[in-house]
Amino acid sequence: MSEKNGSPVVVFAPSPIVTVTIEDRAGGPELHVHAGGQGVWQSRMLATLGTPVVLCAGLGGETGLLLERMIAGDGVDLRWVATAGRNGGYVHDRRGSDERTEIAAEHPAPLDRHELDALYELTLAEGLCAGTVLLSGAQADDVVPASIYRRLAADLRANGVRVVADLSGERLEAAVEGGLDLLKVSDEELVEHDRADSRSLEDIVRAARVLRDEGVDRVVVSRAHEPAVAVDGERVLVVTPPPVTAADPRGAGDSQTAGMTARLAAGGDWEDVLRIGAACGALNVVRHGLGTGRDETVDVLAARVELAAHR
Repeated sequence: MSEKNGSPVVVFAPSPIVTVTIEDRAGGPELHVHAGGQGVWQSRMLATLGTPVVLCAGLGGETGLLLERMIAGDGVDLRWVATAGRNGGYVHDRRGSDERTEIAAEHPAPLDRHELDALYELTLAEGLCAGTVLLSGAQADDVVPASIYRRLAADLRANGVRVVADLSGERLEAAVEGGLDLLKVSDEELVEHDRADSRSLEDIVRAARVLRDEGVDRVVVSRAHEPAVAVDGERVLVVTPPPVTAADPRGAGDSQTAGMTARLAAGGDWEDVLRIGAACGALNVVRHGLGTGRDETVDVLAARVELAAHR
């Protein structure tokens, strides 16, 4: 897929985190240490698809030093702003179960005014050069103010840059105010934030159409184990990925967003954007590593994604 996805994507990831997962192995525990956070996982999937990725982030403290090295190892071009506060992280125990038990967690520190200005400037400049920007959230709501998403979306779009967002809560609302080419949101988030009365298909479609009226060109709503819903103008498509058994369901939505962004940046048609996104989400759940996989497998899965018109 690398030939089809040569157009660069900038990922706005305010404060990546360090993840430590303890797994079982013969003879004792096995530690897996990685860079993480929504934007990092999305960047990793974009790189898997052969898309050149620039990740814009704030890094500070011991965790920041570690992240600088690990992110570069994922095939991602890191651009970062030095922060006085530390990046966060967590330690999860998965021994003896597919469920995760949180042993410890550290929230990332909020960025101060000067750090915010520097990160905004960096993301704006990189986005203008690349042509496509993916806005991702931080591990904690107070890392950056929601208004930065509105400003970035508005300024980038005013300069002809495609803007994709995968957000929730105040950050979602702010990005919508700025205007988006594509929004990926879950049905749970629509209900939780009073944009949908229920998770029924009719209520979700109604909520997606309202988002379009508010400035979002295209809306894709993920629905956990149910097929996703994509709203593009008057057309509503139900997106059904091939059935797979989940090894770890976390991060499927992030991989779906990354796949859609890759194809959008490469100039793919809407149906292709949806198929690649669904295939990336399906690939993510059959693996334990978030945002990982092989681009050849994405092609195989994409050919099995079903798109049906909703009436």
